[in-house]
Amino acid sequence: MKLLLDEMYSGLKEYFETLGWNVLTVQDAGLQGRKDKDIVEYAKNNNLVLVTQDQKPADLADLLGVKYVLISNALIARIADGKIKAKYPNLKRE
Repeated sequence: MKLLLDEMYSGLKEYFETLGWNVLTVQDAGLQGRKDKDIVEYAKNNNLVLVTQDQKPADLADLLGVKYVLISNALIARIADGKIKAKYPNLKRE
């Protein structure tokens, strides 16, 4: 399965490729600046997993039965919190 990275994640293409994923960005697909619905429909028509930070395309993907992953700011904060705690277990919050 191939990933479609939404605009805010285009800089992660090389990282995902290094991890073994076949990756296309919104920019690669010529969809930069297009409506969320257009991007989600492109993902659906091309059997791609949409990776996005925005709730609206995630909601549209859900409605249209498109595979997607929503990487929210809350999720990023939880991951960072866990990494901080693991690296510095004695660090106290103020």
